[in-house]
Amino acid sequence: MIGASKVIRAGGAALAASAALTPARAQVFGGPTEGGIGFLPAVTDIAADIQWLHNWILMPVVVGISLLVLVLLAYVVYFFSEEKNPVASRRTHNGLLEFVWTVTPALVLVIIAVPSFRLLTQQLVIPAPDLTVKVTASQWHWNYGYPKTDGGFSFDSVVLEDKELKPGDIRLLTVDNPLVLPIGKLVEFDVTSQDVIHSFSVPSFGIKIDAIPGRLNKAWFKADDEGVFYGQCSNICGIDHAFMPIMVRVLSEKDYEAWLVQAKKSFASAEGVDVAAASAAHP
Repeated sequence: MIGASKVIRAGGAALAASAALTPARAQVFGGPTEGGIGFLPAVTDIAADIQWLHNWILMPVVVGISLLVLVLLAYVVYFFSEEKNPVASRRTHNGLLEFVWTVTPALVLVIIAVPSFRLLTQQLVIPAPDLTVKVTASQWHWNYGYPKTDGGFSFDSVVLEDKELKPGDIRLLTVDNPLVLPIGKLVEFDVTSQDVIHSFSVPSFGIKIDAIPGRLNKAWFKADDEGVFYGQCSNICGIDHAFMPIMVRVLSEKDYEAWLVQAKKSFASAEGVDVAAASAAHP
């Protein structure tokens, strides 16, 4: 799957390069494109492995089963019609056939299970993070809290109204304060909610995790490409569910440090966020 990840991510990089030719969409890799269909470009190994599992395991299985059922239906309709078989067969059992249609689905499930369990392990076993961000969902916006090592500040991220959009902004996806993260760093998300169940989903990172009141769920990623990546709340969470986007800007370490300096000044009035303490309180 690692080799497949490199192939998929290389395709994503090529797609990103073509998108960057348009100034208004420069470095916007994880967003919608005109006439686009299928997955967004993967910028993490987990996202690439998810796409590999879909494209090379699940889709062949689905297509193969669909074609088999179609062939069987056509065979039955043609060879067992009343015209060809005026006297119906009274056969009720076929040992070999029953063995095959019992064992074959079990083998298909094993083929699906092996890479699935490996992928689930990748997602759920979180390596030691370089940065931990607390993500708090509310009706209907996100709040991002940075640890004390990075300033101990937090801020709300709210969708821009149509009248606030500038050239290059994407309607219903661009926000006032995007989540900003450094490239090549392992980032852990501690996700919770203040009211109802939401879902934090960024397809290019391979992340989709529920935000549940009173519970701290965890996810992680490490992006190897700079750019702007989009997601949305993917649980129907109320009347303004469609206006709860996620916008993530991945910067070089130098640019990230420069952003931190400005962010500490801009969000200085916010209460400090000690994510480590929050994690300890919610094992």
